[in-house]
Amino acid sequence: MAMMNKNTVLGWATFIMIIVGLGLIALGAFRYNEVAGWGFASVGVGFFAIAWVFNSLNGRI
Repeated sequence: MAMMNKNTVLGWATFIMIIVGLGLIALGAFRYNEVAGWGFASVGVGFFAIAWVFNSLNGRI
């Protein structure tokens, strides 16, 4: 495997955070019907926000 530069690492981090965010939102929507579901969904949206920041940093570092 070739060496990964900073942009590749940020790209993979963005992809992983989107997958985790989708999983947390799915847990909040389908697994937990009480107040805990709202917490899982809001943390999943937070993961999307951080992934957006990682994506915007791509090419600037």
